[in-house]
Amino acid sequence: MRIHHLNCTTLCPPGGRLADGRKGFKGPAALTCHCLLVEGPRGLILVDTGFGLEDVKHPRPRLAPMFLDVLTRPRLNEGSTAIRQIERMGFRAEDVRDIVLTHLDFDHAGGLDDFPHARVHLLSDEYQSAFAQATPLDRRRYRPLQWMNETQWVTYPSGGDGGRWFGFECVRDLTGLPPEILLVPLPGHTLGHAGVAIQDGSGWLLHAGDAYFYHGEMAPDRYRCTPVLRAYQKLMQKDGYLRWHNMRRLRELVQRHGRDVTVFCAHDSLEFELLEERERSPDLDSPLRHFVDAQPPLHV
Repeated sequence: MRIHHLNCTTLCPPGGRLADGRKGFKGPAALTCHCLLVEGPRGLILVDTGFGLEDVKHPRPRLAPMFLDVLTRPRLNEGSTAIRQIERMGFRAEDVRDIVLTHLDFDHAGGLDDFPHARVHLLSDEYQSAFAQATPLDRRRYRPLQWMNETQWVTYPSGGDGGRWFGFECVRDLTGLPPEILLVPLPGHTLGHAGVAIQDGSGWLLHAGDAYFYHGEMAPDRYRCTPVLRAYQKLMQKDGYLRWHNMRRLRELVQRHGRDVTVFCAHDSLEFELLEERERSPDLDSPLRHFVDAQPPLHV
């Protein structure tokens, strides 16, 4: 399976380097919406969608003002959407047969409308939370206009019986997808949050979604996070204990199995750049490292 790394819209929260931690970079912060496009044996598989065409055309009704104008300030443009990036590769929307979601937050599921033929895989707890709209924060983070036309939901239990993967429990095989793609429950940021593990020729990739936000949180020597992202994670977490518990488990995974599993999150621009470089030069034997001082040029 060939895996492509896509940045499906840059987020520009206030705070500059106090948010993204980029040394020597002036101006607003720049965070990615890191999605994956997998060329599978039965069609294309998209992991998260970022923002979609309708978000670009009609941002006001689809996105909450607190995120659109204040907290994340996405740089919305049509060329950054997953559908337009996929079309530039020579594919069509109908070639995307399956979408696997880490969770249903507005910056991860905005492009669902652009792929009407795709099945959407996610944990059942996430599906139920998004539809319940139980709290003011839920009503701002989960935006029904982004997925009100979706009918091909495929949900999976978060607990109970399930497989194990590098010490993580209740891991799910996905219906109709290759066994090399797994859904790994990582609740905390949301109650149905999950990572997506994909095995390629050089080992495993784990898209950890929003289980953490900054590469320094996976650093082998000590935990590091910028103050803006630390505050944002606390604001958005549904269960602080579970979020910290699963982040510690991810740190242990990196420390113990870093040569077998490449862990990355949705919004860290440094991780995105390193993985994009590895995609361009697949012969490089260089698994992702969480070095705080490594600062290649910013990708936008």
